[in-house]
Amino acid sequence: MAVVFAYGSLVAARGRAATLPGHRRTWGVAMDNAVAVPGYKRYRDPTTGGWPDVRVAFLDLVPDAGASVDGLALDVADAALAALDARERNYARARVRLADGTPAWCYLGSAEGRARAQRAPVVAVCAYLELVRGAHAALAGSPAHFDATTDAPPPLADLERVDLPPAA
Repeated sequence: MAVVFAYGSLVAARGRAATLPGHRRTWGVAMDNAVAVPGYKRYRDPTTGGWPDVRVAFLDLVPDAGASVDGLALDVADAALAALDARERNYARARVRLADGTPAWCYLGSAEGRARAQRAPVVAVCAYLELVRGAHAALAGSPAHFDATTDAPPPLADLERVDLPPAA
């Protein structure tokens, strides 16, 4: 059994409260919405039905000696890590140590995912922000702590997620 530290959308899963010292939460990873990747996701403009040519940002962690990030420690079967790696395709799994000394895996932005986050235009999807704020509010009793410990998001876009079918 492995422990995975969740700090973004995975906080909506079931786990125990945990803290990762020495890091700060930021919007540092992005996917390229102009590219349709079979078996992945894409974001559609619900008004036009089109696929905006934007980079869609997601949460990431960066080293910051004076900061810490709250989240969840998730128990994950070793066999399930490969599926989680595929889900977290814009990240690389890295070893970290939680504040209580527990060794854990954590998904940190890949070089490619971080590079995409630097290419304008970059947006954050409203529904993703609402999901992570809500999950952190359930964890901490209020989204205020999440807001205070997370860098401001890029401009928000009201886009709808579309899960693409796998390649035939």
